[in-house]
Amino acid sequence: MVLVSAIASGCGDRQRSAEDVSRAPAVAPAGDVDEAAIRYLERRVKDDPENFVAYNKLAGYYLQRMRENGSITYLDLAGRAARASLAALPAERNTGGLAMLAQVELAAHDFTRAREHGIRLRELDPGASFPFQILGDALLELGDYHGAASAFRRMARLVERRGESRLNLETRLARLAFLRGQTDDAERRLSTALALALEGNATPRETAAWCHWQLGEWRFLLGGYAAAEKHQRDALAILPDYFRALGGIARARAAQGDIAGAVAAYEHATRVFPDLAQVGALGDLYRIVGREADARAQYQLVEHIGTLGALAGALYDRQLALFRADHDVDVVAAYDAAAREYAVRRDVYGADAVAWTALKAGKVDVARTAVARALRLQTPDPRLLYHAGMIAGAGGDQAGKRELLTRALALSPAFDPVHAPLARKALEE
Repeated sequence: MVLVSAIASGCGDRQRSAEDVSRAPAVAPAGDVDEAAIRYLERRVKDDPENFVAYNKLAGYYLQRMRENGSITYLDLAGRAARASLAALPAERNTGGLAMLAQVELAAHDFTRAREHGIRLRELDPGASFPFQILGDALLELGDYHGAASAFRRMARLVERRGESRLNLETRLARLAFLRGQTDDAERRLSTALALALEGNATPRETAAWCHWQLGEWRFLLGGYAAAEKHQRDALAILPDYFRALGGIARARAAQGDIAGAVAAYEHATRVFPDLAQVGALGDLYRIVGREADARAQYQLVEHIGTLGALAGALYDRQLALFRADHDVDVVAAYDAAAREYAVRRDVYGADAVAWTALKAGKVDVARTAVARALRLQTPDPRLLYHAGMIAGAGGDQAGKRELLTRALALSPAFDPVHAPLARKALEE
C-alpha cells in the first residue's frame, strides 16, 4: 500500500468542510478498519488533495492498522497523511490534523514533539479531553509521572463533564497505577476498559484485544502464568494472529515449562510480524534447546531490525540496547544508546536500560545510581528487581543482592527462561 503521490501537492478551496467526506465509509460493524474505507479515502485525497478531513480519517485508519499488525509502513503512511492534512488547513482550524500528527509521534516514540503538540492542542481546544490524553501519554513516556497524572485528572473532569466514554481514560489510569505498584487498582481499571471496549459497537477489535494482552502481561509479571495465557488466548479470539498476544502465549508457555510450545508460538508471532524483542526471545529458546545456528540467525535478524528502526527514528533503541546487554554484544554502544535516550526520556524503564547496560559496560557506579531511579515507583516488574539485584552484587552489596533477587523470583519465579535461572544461580552462590 502506498499513499497517493498527491499527498504533498494540491489546489482548490482550503475552506472545505466535512460534508465532502460524509459519504465515506467509517468503520466496519465490528469496529475494524475496512480496507474499502481506506481505498475510498485514498481515492478522495488523490482527487482532492485539499480534503483535510479525509486525510485525518486516513491517518487514523493507518494508525489502527499499525496497532493491529505492528508494521511501521503504516506509521509512515499515517505521518504523511497527518502532515498533508495540516498543509491543507493549518492547526489553528484543524485540531484533528494536529491530533493525528501527535498520535503518529507517540507511536514513533517522538515523545518530546508529541508533548509540544499536546500543549498546543490544549491551547487551541481547552474544553476538549483529547489534548490532555495526548499530553498525558507523552509525559508518562518521558517519565514526568506527576505531570501525566495531572493531565489525566484534567482529562477525567472533561470526560465526565462531556459525557464521553471512559475507555481511553481507564487504560491510562490503569497503566499509571501499575507503574506505581498499585496492581489491584490497575487491573480493576483495565478490566473496566475491557468491558467498555467489548460493549462498544464502534470500538476497534484491537482495543479489546490490547486490553486482554495488557492484562495478560501484568498477570505474567505477577507470576500468574496460566491466567496470563488465558488473557492472551482471549485476545486472539477477538483478533486472530494478533502478534502481541502470540508473543504473550509464548512467554507464558515457556514459564510453564513448555519450551516446544513457546518456540512454536514465537515462530508464529514472528512470521506475522518480526518484533525485535520476540525475535530475540525466540533466539534464546533456540539456544536453550541446542539449535545454535537458528539462534544465531535470530540474533542477526535482531540487529537488522534495529538498523531498520534507526532509519525510522528511535523506535527500537531501547529494545536493541537491552538485547545487546543481555547477550554481551557491543555493550559500550548499548550503554551509549541507552544514556542518549535517557537524557530525553527519563522514565523508570529508561533508567533500568541505563543501569543494565552500564553494568555490562563495566560502569558499576553509574549502574547503581541509575537503578535507584528505575525502582523509584516500586513498579512490580521482576526484571527491574533482577537487574537491581545483580547490580547490587557487582557493587559489593551482597545483602541487597539477596533481597532483590529473592523479591524478583517471589514475584515471578520464571520471568525469563534465561535470566530467572541466572537469578537462582546467583542466589545459590
